[in-house]
Amino acid sequence: MTNPTAQSVPDASLDRIDRRILDLLQSDARLTSAQLAEQVALTHSPCWRRVRRLEEQGLIRGYHAELDPGRLGYGVTAFVSVNLESHRAELGLEFERAVADIPQIVACHNVSGRYDFFLEVVARDLQSFGAFARDVIRALPGVKEIYSSFSLRAIKSGRSLPVPLG
Repeated sequence: MTNPTAQSVPDASLDRIDRRILDLLQSDARLTSAQLAEQVALTHSPCWRRVRRLEEQGLIRGYHAELDPGRLGYGVTAFVSVNLESHRAELGLEFERAVADIPQIVACHNVSGRYDFFLEVVARDLQSFGAFARDVIRALPGVKEIYSSFSLRAIKSGRSLPVPLG
């Protein structure tokens, strides 16, 4: 895992090959070392060393499979804005720890503006989301108010980041 306090400044030591490796692995993390090396015009060992360095630098945080929510039975994606009853640091940390242990909450962001947190939640259907919101989200530490919006259709999903050109 990377350091959450790490600066969000592009790494100036990334060259064209490093950037290409990052792009390729985002597109297909199942590429073998040999396939990756071939696509970036390197031999296996130097390519493997570059990938290892990118991992050690925290640029590559992990390798994941993208799952289809609908095929897993999740017909509803909700975006839930949460307002806490106070801005005490301990309460925010308690909320964050609780959210981290709930698999139906697939993303959580501490945000600026009217609300304190923004959650992405999956549920089987509207009825199960309603029960989840009532029984789980409202019971999280310090929750004062929630506001839910529902995805009607995903236009763009996944999480490929643009790799800066340098």
